[in-house]
Amino acid sequence: MPIPASQPLPPSADSATGTVTDRLVASNRRYAAAFTDPGMDARPVLKVAVVACMDARLDLHAALGLELGDCHTIRNAGGVVTDDIIRSLTISQRALGTRSVVLIHHTNCGLLSLTEDFRHELAAEVGQRPTWAVEAFKDLDEDVRQSMQRVRTSPFLLHTDDVRGFVFDVTTGLLREIDPRD
Repeated sequence: MPIPASQPLPPSADSATGTVTDRLVASNRRYAAAFTDPGMDARPVLKVAVVACMDARLDLHAALGLELGDCHTIRNAGGVVTDDIIRSLTISQRALGTRSVVLIHHTNCGLLSLTEDFRHELAAEVGQRPTWAVEAFKDLDEDVRQSMQRVRTSPFLLHTDDVRGFVFDVTTGLLREIDPRD
C-alpha cells in the first residue's frame, strides 16, 4: 500500500544492505529534522540561470559562490543547450524573472568521447531508436559558442543580452570565459 505524501517513509529494513536511494532517504530525514522553511520565493535572487553539465565533479554553488535561492540551476549531459534547456530557460525568464544566462561546460567531459553512434548502438541493443540526440562534441570552446548562439537566437527568450559561456577546469576549479566571436 502506498504511503501518503504527508507521512514520512518508514526506515529501511536493513540499512547496512540498503540501496544508495535508501541512504539518500535516510540523509533526507536527518536534513528535514533540522529544516526550517527559509520563506523564499521561487524567483532567483540574482535573476540568473546557470546551465551546466550534470558531471558529479561540478559543485556549482561552491564554484560560483552561490547560496540557496540565488539562481536556477539547469543541468544535463554536457551542459548543451537543447530544446528542453530552452524550455526551462523560457520558464525561468518569463515566469520567474531571470535575466542572465551562464553556460558552463567542463574539461574531461564524457561527451568529448561519445558520438552519435551511441544512439545507433542503443537502437541495436533495445530495438528502438532514441528520439533525442546525443549532442556529443569534440571541441569544448566551439560547443560553448554554439550553446550561446542557441540561447541568443531563441524566439522564446526575453533576455538574450547577458549570455556568457565558460569552461570549468576540473583539475584547477577555475572558469575560462569563451569569447562568442572566436
